[in-house]
Amino acid sequence: MVALRTLGSSDLAVSPLCLGGNVFGWTADETASFAVLDAYAEAGGNFLDTSDSYMYHFPGNEAGQSETIIGKWLAARGNRDDVVVATKVGDSPRFKGLAPANIKAAAEESLRRLGIDRIDLYYTHFDDESVPVGDIVAALDELVQEGKVQAIGTSNISPERLAASLEFSDREGLAKYVALQPKYNLVAREYESERRGIAERHGLACVPYFGLASGFLTGKYRPGQQVDNIRNLPGLAGGYADSEHGVKVLAALEEVAKARGAEMPTVALAWLAQQPTVAAPIASARTVEQVPALVAMQDVQLSDDELRILDAASA
Repeated sequence: MVALRTLGSSDLAVSPLCLGGNVFGWTADETASFAVLDAYAEAGGNFLDTSDSYMYHFPGNEAGQSETIIGKWLAARGNRDDVVVATKVGDSPRFKGLAPANIKAAAEESLRRLGIDRIDLYYTHFDDESVPVGDIVAALDELVQEGKVQAIGTSNISPERLAASLEFSDREGLAKYVALQPKYNLVAREYESERRGIAERHGLACVPYFGLASGFLTGKYRPGQQVDNIRNLPGLAGGYADSEHGVKVLAALEEVAKARGAEMPTVALAWLAQQPTVAAPIASARTVEQVPALVAMQDVQLSDDELRILDAASA
């Protein structure tokens, strides 16, 4: 049995690995997506992350397709009460930004696609600085009061706006963010500065995205190698492979993984899971064969020496 942990100050109990839904309908069709979801659930996972915008900016995709597939899977398996569903608002071409009316309309569409009557965790996907933080929090609070959302979180937000949002919630007695979803992994550690301090002070759970740096930390992407994969693009996995820092991190990761007889993505996610404030790293899989290395992190506790090796390489 996988030991669940409470997500921040919420009542949500989640598994140590959050399964990312960005690939559903993109690099994994519905059949492959169902197989991945089944394998994850069978391994004790219960925490799904999606968005109302995945992956419309790639040709041939449409916003909300990941939510639709997850909704079909929940209905087919009849396991709604066993799964914590997180989705996001603010980046869909139909519901761009975080104006209060937009947040509410987007939530209704996400509920419809997911086939559920309550979103367990609702994130603002990208902050909208044209809208006061108080207006955003108040709109999210209304959804909570209506029972359409259980808990709220935020992603891609400045430290200043994050702190202001949390302080507004405290001052006005409204729903407060319980989770923060930053970009965070062994080759991208910017979260550890201001935002982690804010998360610690307010008891936020960190649920990092890009836990495997778009696949780079699996070891598949190496300098000078060509990989036939849409993720091997400048700025995604291929971008890390071209940097001296990325190569150094990958070497240390491979060293630790080989020494303990584990796969590289398992160790990368285990490192992330052992960082302060982190509740559940997010990682996605487009095939069933990729799932075991991800869920294996739930049983891995890195030693102080292993952590030091990885920290030194990634600093």
